[in-house]
Amino acid sequence: MKMEEIKSVYEHKDVEKDIYSFWLENNFFKSIPDNREPYVIVIPPPNVTGVLHMGHVLNNTIQDILIRRARMQGKNACWVPGTDHASIATEAKVVAYLKEKGIDKRKISREEFLKYAWDWSKKHENIIIEQLKRLGASCDWDRLCFTMDDIRSESVLKVFVDLFRKGYIYRGERLINWDPEARTAISDEEVIYKEQTIELYYVKYYIHNSNDYLVIATTRPETILADTAICVHPKDERYKKYHNKKAIVPLVERIVPIITDEYVDMEFGTGVLKITPAHDFNDYEIGIKHNLEIINIFNEDATLNSNAVFFVGQNRFKARELILNELKKRDLLVKIETYNTKIGFSERTDVIIEPRISKQWFLKMKPLVEPALKSVLNDEIKLIPPKFKNVYKHWMENVKDWCISRQLWWGHRIPAWYLKNDENVFFVAETEAEVLKEAKEKYPNITLNDLKQDEDVLDTWFSSWLWPISVFDGIRNPNNPEIKYYYPTNDLVTAPEILFFWVARMIMAGYEYLKEKPFKNVYLTGIVRDKIGRKMSKSLGNSPEPMDLINKYSADGVRFGIMVSSPAGNDLLFDESLCEQGRNFANKIWNAFRFIYYLKPNEQVIQPTHSKIATDWIVNLINKLKNNIEEYYNKFRLHEVVLEIYKVFWEDFCSWYLEIIKPINTKVIDTNTYTVTIKSFETLLKLLHPIMPFITEKIWKTLYAKSEKDSIMFSNYPMPENYDDSCILKMNDIKQIITNIRKFKKDNNLANNKPVDLYINFNKKEYPLIDYLHVVSKLTTLGNVYFDKPKVFSYAFIIGNIEYFIYDKEHKNIEKEAEKIKKEIEHYKNYLKTIEEKLNNKDFLQKAPKNIVEYEKKKYNDILTKLNMLQETLNEIEKNKSK
Repeated sequence: MKMEEIKSVYEHKDVEKDIYSFWLENNFFKSIPDNREPYVIVIPPPNVTGVLHMGHVLNNTIQDILIRRARMQGKNACWVPGTDHASIATEAKVVAYLKEKGIDKRKISREEFLKYAWDWSKKHENIIIEQLKRLGASCDWDRLCFTMDDIRSESVLKVFVDLFRKGYIYRGERLINWDPEARTAISDEEVIYKEQTIELYYVKYYIHNSNDYLVIATTRPETILADTAICVHPKDERYKKYHNKKAIVPLVERIVPIITDEYVDMEFGTGVLKITPAHDFNDYEIGIKHNLEIINIFNEDATLNSNAVFFVGQNRFKARELILNELKKRDLLVKIETYNTKIGFSERTDVIIEPRISKQWFLKMKPLVEPALKSVLNDEIKLIPPKFKNVYKHWMENVKDWCISRQLWWGHRIPAWYLKNDENVFFVAETEAEVLKEAKEKYPNITLNDLKQDEDVLDTWFSSWLWPISVFDGIRNPNNPEIKYYYPTNDLVTAPEILFFWVARMIMAGYEYLKEKPFKNVYLTGIVRDKIGRKMSKSLGNSPEPMDLINKYSADGVRFGIMVSSPAGNDLLFDESLCEQGRNFANKIWNAFRFIYYLKPNEQVIQPTHSKIATDWIVNLINKLKNNIEEYYNKFRLHEVVLEIYKVFWEDFCSWYLEIIKPINTKVIDTNTYTVTIKSFETLLKLLHPIMPFITEKIWKTLYAKSEKDSIMFSNYPMPENYDDSCILKMNDIKQIITNIRKFKKDNNLANNKPVDLYINFNKKEYPLIDYLHVVSKLTTLGNVYFDKPKVFSYAFIIGNIEYFIYDKEHKNIEKEAEKIKKEIEHYKNYLKTIEEKLNNKDFLQKAPKNIVEYEKKKYNDILTKLNMLQETLNEIEKNKSK
């Protein structure tokens, strides 16, 4: 590239498109097993229900940072992409889409519906993949998987059959969470509880053959029609006379027993419960315990069925109104109170769930728990941050059987076939041929026409819990070379809310099928919230479209913006201005690149002292940065990685270093300074590449690539090196001196090139920054430097324990300077008090580590010294004012 061809402004749209094409054309993301150490991430497969949101941006940026770094470290980096069929969510989307076209799902065949669902999933999978590419995701796209493709589907069926034959999967009638909108069972984890203000209705239940009645408080009067008992606490003196008697259920006038059970809360309502085993989980347990009748009054869509007797066909909430009217007419409604409680909603359709008796397929979880629990508690699998270990432990120790069947068409159809005339006889196998073979052993003359397959599909998570194994075809062939090489994977990046849905179950599957953990680390991200703390959602209108942000601020800018505020496990407050900050950072880097690109090294030029000091400093500073970055990565403190690289790159390298070494009125520079500059810039680009891959690749290809196919992603990632911290600390002091001088000039309307005299109240021979003053002179145009106190001055400052003064002949700012010093004295006095309190605290002195106590004592002495200096300076000013 010729120098004049470099654009003055970084135009991300053209660069990102060209760079990603360059990566793809050269197969840079492809991974094949070889002799290198593998580094593997499997993507948490996004649902094929729409497009990426900000949570996906966060999750996939983190994964890409980790995978790119590993690739630069010489590892065989393999990032497996994929998408999830998402049974309930996708079916709901397709049903809504068909409704818009005037098509009712229930009036078309399963095959017709599935054709629409497949078209939908392929369309949205392509959208998601293109969006991931726009973000810069360096996935091995040849490995793209879908939870319902052939390999994954065969794996799911194989596991179902295996677990069934082991006795872990069974079919039974249980009370389950029912989604009346999607008309399917859902798991406990798919129920979202929301705080609601509802009404508590007090209803009379007459005692059989008596004029007495009990008053019962209920939030669900519509379920009165399914009551099969009344229950009181055995020790409740108010109701002992009713033990073993019977009561009459209002409206239906069903005679039911009055039973006793310690489950009853005597303080809630009236201390009397109506028991409805078919429509309440606690009532169901009591019903089983006391052998009560179970009456289901709801259809699949939560309308009342014929068992209700009254209001058959009415929606459950309409039925509630009608029943309340009827209770009022019969003088059975005593009063109504408001009541705050949590109501369960379906995560996918956002309708109130309905407990419902249903025949479903279940997986016993207890036999799978032990190795999965031990591996996390023993840190064989690390949860990051570790605060989630206790949450994980609690869930695993209280795990319930998993309801794995769903009343849907989209998904993996359950591989069970029933006799058409007897559903209690069924056969489980992976294929129709195997089913028929098994059935013939019992019924020699049976044909496929005598059998019908289960209509239900498996819970979405039943396919995704196999994901780290099935993406390498390890279920069908557990000894294939790929699963042997890539499993276990390294790092899983996901959200805490699916720790149980997905993470725990993957760990169980890993130990059950490969006797090995599926991953080594689980990095749990926070929830992306807006700047005022609300969770981002389309319904609130506070969730920006990621592609709009990328178009506006660049992919690098968006990646920077999402990462700069995302500590592991903690929610992050996302503000669009962070993406703008990322774009501005890219422009700063581009400007630094243009400056360096046009430099002309010349061996005849002698290195100036200020440049020698600057090069020593930047080398040590970048070595320190490399050490810090390594530590942050090891602890998964990725936001600190981003912040520290940003600070050193923008502030130290661009704003300070390049300014110090910049030749005056020329582009010619000495070779020593040029060599350090070009090498330091390359190191910073390499450190930044995993975070901002596009601009770093573009610059690296221009400045450092030896051929057209060279890429920064295969350059060596910078390793930690020793550094001289004293050199860095000295430059920090020099930067403060320069800042103070610049402030003085600005406050006094002095030109930057106007010389000013600097007084240093320190012994010249012992002054540690003597050579560094060349840097001060280069950046501030110093006049004379005196190692003394001036007789008259207008500006003073302290750095470390050294006083500095700027001489002002006109003596015009002395009042202002006095006020400034008084404020500083007040500030340090208050600070001193807080340290004194700490050092006078016996608990602190006894319990704090010795180094912390010593540090506080040193801090106290340093502040005391500063206070004395400030007071002396103030006294001098007051003396001069009086002259």
